[in-house]
Amino acid sequence: MGSEWLDIGDSESLHEATPLAVEVDGFPIVVVRCDSGIYAVEDRCSHDGEALGEAEVEACQIICPRHGAHFCLRTGEALTPPAYEPLRTYKVREENGRVLVERPA
Repeated sequence: MGSEWLDIGDSESLHEATPLAVEVDGFPIVVVRCDSGIYAVEDRCSHDGEALGEAEVEACQIICPRHGAHFCLRTGEALTPPAYEPLRTYKVREENGRVLVERPA
């Protein structure tokens, strides 16, 4: 059985370095356009659960607004303390002007 892709909106709603917070099947996710890619990670800091929908994005890193932990958007890796655990990542793609996220397992 193949993957199921869910339409989360118009790709024009994604702006460079500005997180778009969405919920997919009960999973909070942020989607960010960075360089030539689109990335999706869980919308909760692995350090304290802070939502990342209002986070700053620099150099394809999302920065937790509460304590400043940096995470790689490409891999979810925690790059700076106080976070040490990675963020869950999700497959995302752009197709026919729409943003599609793979249904979380």
